[in-house]
Amino acid sequence: MTSKTWTPRSSYAFVLMHKFSMLSLSALIEPLRIANYCSGRNLYGWKFLSADGEDVLSSSGIPVPTQAIRIDDTAWEAIFVCGGWNAERYENAAMFSWLQHMARSGFTLGATETGCYVLARAKLLTNHSATIHWHCHNAFRERYPAIELNDALFVIDGQRKTCAGGVAGLDMMLEEIRSKNGKELAREVADQLLHTRIRKADMPQKEVKSRHQSSMVPALKKAVEIMEKNIEKPLTIPQISSQLGFSQRKLERLFNRHFGCSAVAFYRTMRLQEARVLLTHTDMSVLDICIACGFASSSYFSKSYTSLFGVRPRDHRTSWPDSDPTPYWPGISQFTKARIKKISSEKIDR
Repeated sequence: MTSKTWTPRSSYAFVLMHKFSMLSLSALIEPLRIANYCSGRNLYGWKFLSADGEDVLSSSGIPVPTQAIRIDDTAWEAIFVCGGWNAERYENAAMFSWLQHMARSGFTLGATETGCYVLARAKLLTNHSATIHWHCHNAFRERYPAIELNDALFVIDGQRKTCAGGVAGLDMMLEEIRSKNGKELAREVADQLLHTRIRKADMPQKEVKSRHQSSMVPALKKAVEIMEKNIEKPLTIPQISSQLGFSQRKLERLFNRHFGCSAVAFYRTMRLQEARVLLTHTDMSVLDICIACGFASSSYFSKSYTSLFGVRPRDHRTSWPDSDPTPYWPGISQFTKARIKKISSEKIDR
């Protein structure tokens, strides 16, 4: 076969940030590779880029060789920024300039997970709709209120494509395959990936967010949803149980059975988790974050935060210090009974 036959119809550039998610990158690439495999044609090609052309280490410790970004490299149909550690504070004038040049040249720019912060910092999401991983939603809105943020798996808005990350990249790339090469090929690729249900772009991330709740009884799941929606102005547990239509005692039994802690402790831990996101992803003051997460006392907020995370709020401005070998951000369900009950035993102060 001639080399011309094997020139890919569509080529993608994946810009890798320090300690990017290998899962998010694989979710973008594997559907393209399998589309080539299933079709017997070189439909898609891709390369990995970085600011300096050095190997880029993933969050799982796997190094990926890259090529340096170049103004004269125009082989790409789309360029995706794969966000990594502390992307919300990423600062690289050469990268921003290159992305802006590519945007002016008419290239489609995309991002997955925290890569949206890089596009936003380069002022390339202005007047565009976008999405980002649910973990960052509130902080991103706080930092970039002019950007229309959606609770969606992925958003395609003209020449901007943003993805929440994780396996949502599969759905975005399957849509890419469907739009250019037909639904039959997209379905075949999905089958190869054992991705039995191709999700639409506007499906809410909340399904992903609540997947750890799949074993909950409906009443407990609803209680958690009410808490999620009332972070800044927390409800009392009696108010929540009243909305659910049963006693506070029954609600407490459900939380103790499923989480091994009281409803109050769970709710407080949820609000402290949100505080950590705001601390590490925004420039809000500690006092403003204290208020935004429903704490009436700044001293109590600081004490609770330090007890849960082992560091004072004012000292927790970086998501993951470069000195840490791996990121560590345990979810609510991972806190032990002893640790949560330690907080529960303290004086309750909303």
